[in-house]
Amino acid sequence: MDIAREKLSLRPGDALIVVDVQNDFLPGGTLAVPDGDAVVPVLNRYAAAFAAGQFPIYATRDWHPTNHCSFKARGGPWPPHCVANSNGAAFAPGLKLPAQTVVISKATTADKDAYSGFEGTDLDARLRAQGVKRVFVGGLATDYCVLNTVRDARKLGYDVLLLTDAIRAVNLKPEDGQRAKDEMRRLGAKPFSLTLLAA
Repeated sequence: MDIAREKLSLRPGDALIVVDVQNDFLPGGTLAVPDGDAVVPVLNRYAAAFAAGQFPIYATRDWHPTNHCSFKARGGPWPPHCVANSNGAAFAPGLKLPAQTVVISKATTADKDAYSGFEGTDLDARLRAQGVKRVFVGGLATDYCVLNTVRDARKLGYDVLLLTDAIRAVNLKPEDGQRAKDEMRRLGAKPFSLTLLAA
């Protein structure tokens, strides 16, 4: 996945979306993403840059009831994870979300799952209310919630910069993460990394 080479400055209309950086998706969690904790220090640097410019920051999180439809006990594909108000649902302890961060909870009812931060939430309405046109998206996991959040962002007309240095994949099949990145690029998301962020 080629990354554009020109430096880029944050501008009015930009927002950062941090996807599901929660304990259960980190090493030791019930649905751990390999190397998932590696995104934390990188996302902290993005968040600091957005905070310095007073640009909007959103953090999505799974916030499931105990009997959520995605859990194996109900025929879903996953072990129980990110149960509302549990330690597993908490954001990674090292994640430094600035004070202005807006938390978006998703998949909060028992019978509806949501991989995208836009699905069943007011994220789109909030972004539009703040005049956001371009979103920078990173977090966990590349092949599930990041992919679906980017997919919906493009469908809704946002320009998307995919933070390739701040995503990690589950890779149930070895190439799932790469396939997800390829799809996001086909949808018009542009690969981006911290080295391209102008000071």
